Amino acid sequence: MLNQVVTEPDPYAPFLLSQGIRFGDLLFISGQAGAGDDGRIVEGGFLAQGEQAFANLRRALEAGGSSLRDVIKVTIFVTDMRHFQDVVTLRRRFFTAPYPADTIAEIRALYDPAAMIEIEAIAAVGARRTGEEVA
Repeated sequence: MLNQVVTEPDPYAPFLLSQGIRFGDLLFISGQAGAGDDGRIVEGGFLAQGEQAFANLRRALEAGGSSLRDVIKVTIFVTDMRHFQDVVTLRRRFFTAPYPADTIAEIRALYDPAAMIEIEAIAAVGARRTGEEVA
């Protein structure tokens, strides 16, 4: 059974997108950019946008019954790979070990010309990730 994740405000509704979809014990979160509640990209550069994108990701995860701690896989899109170390800084701030699987990709543009980062995620719901290593 599919359950739609909705946050308030929901900037995705006008575009016929879901913030996220829960399917069983998995939560699939749509890309979260560095936009504030007013829908505008925040000022202050890459790190400011990244912090806002992670805050938006946290809000969507929590609305779906999960958290940043339960993220299994994250995909981070950036418009300039020169911000790679900034991404590492953001990951260190918002994720804890064991860190989620990750793909980072440089793309030419995002939905808003001012956007420099967008984050999508897959997370567990109802079961916490553990720090156990797989041999």
